[in-house]
Amino acid sequence: MVFCVLALRQANISMEFIIQILMLFTVLNCILKLSFWKWWQSALFGLICAGFVFLTKQYAILQSKTQLVDYLTNKTALENMAVLLTIESAICFGFCVAALRNLFGKKKQKKLLPLYWYPSLMVFPVLFYVLTQTIFNMPGTDFNQISIILAAAVFLVFPLAGEGFKWLFPEHESRLEVHFLVSLFVCVLGLLATVNGNVTYAAVKEPINWMALGFSFGLFLVTFLLGYAWSKLKWLLSKKRK
Repeated sequence: MVFCVLALRQANISMEFIIQILMLFTVLNCILKLSFWKWWQSALFGLICAGFVFLTKQYAILQSKTQLVDYLTNKTALENMAVLLTIESAICFGFCVAALRNLFGKKKQKKLLPLYWYPSLMVFPVLFYVLTQTIFNMPGTDFNQISIILAAAVFLVFPLAGEGFKWLFPEHESRLEVHFLVSLFVCVLGLLATVNGNVTYAAVKEPINWMALGFSFGLFLVTFLLGYAWSKLKWLLSKKRK
């Protein structure tokens, strides 16, 4: 995935186009998450998104193409976007791990339930961007008509696409894997593509600290051996009880 992003940048593709790809995968990732919900829950979220599209039309008509391009090339705004995408991807990773544990017989922990309920918040800026682009590309059309049609499309597409992913990937494990990979792609693309050639998390240049590396490796080895010993002891105790 990293090589794909680097190839896009080497091909001199505009940053706006890369961000549009990022928006597309953000929406796909949201729909993938909806495929783990019941149909009425997906429909409810689609209704919320449709309401957002309809209510934000008064702000969308005030935007201009130049203003949006300036925003998409603003270094600070892109860095903030990269951080938010990283956080959302981390939530998706946590959901995948929690759902996988549940598949192997582990009970759902109450503290992990918000991971199941969280759909996506980054999809709302994407919907606002789609609304503005639709208005720009349909001059002379009534703004209310555009917003109503787009809101209706969002309301229908979100739950139907979620059910479509269920049909395409009927196995729960397969959808979890796809959701994890798409989340990883969004995370990497957000970090590498939205910073416009700048590094959001710059590494500190300093000589290799061999003592710190040795301590880290030793700590990992000790905790690994302790965990292995505890697991072995727990298995022996359970065997004796049986």
